[in-house]
Amino acid sequence: MHQEITQIICNKLADLDTAAKLLLEKYPAHRLFSFYGEMGAGKTTFIKSICKQLKVIDNISSPTFAIVNVYQTETTDEVYHFDFYRIKSVEEVYDIGYEDYFYGGQYCLMEWPEKIEELLPEDTILIEIKVDHTNQSRILSF
Repeated sequence: MHQEITQIICNKLADLDTAAKLLLEKYPAHRLFSFYGEMGAGKTTFIKSICKQLKVIDNISSPTFAIVNVYQTETTDEVYHFDFYRIKSVEEVYDIGYEDYFYGGQYCLMEWPEKIEELLPEDTILIEIKVDHTNQSRILSF
């Protein structure tokens, strides 16, 4: 089955909260989300908006050096935030036990997933963030 692509133009930061709510409403049963976009496109910023919707109580920051950050929600569920930018091989992802994360039923929000695409489960939702350099707006597609 082919899903229709949703596209949202975000002109201001507050638009990301609306986009995050829409994304989670569109895919209520999904837990794996991969974020594509150039450096500085706003992947981490959008993930912060998603975490806000998921009622994360921890401070959200990019896990660039740790590969994964674990956040707690108000309901004590965990949300996993990955940044694969600095990995040099998929073996590093095997070493962190990615299967426990990806198949554990919790939200997994992944930056730079192109580095590990062969490991992504089939039902991973792809989100692309493009920057409109004429006005600095962001175009989100999922």
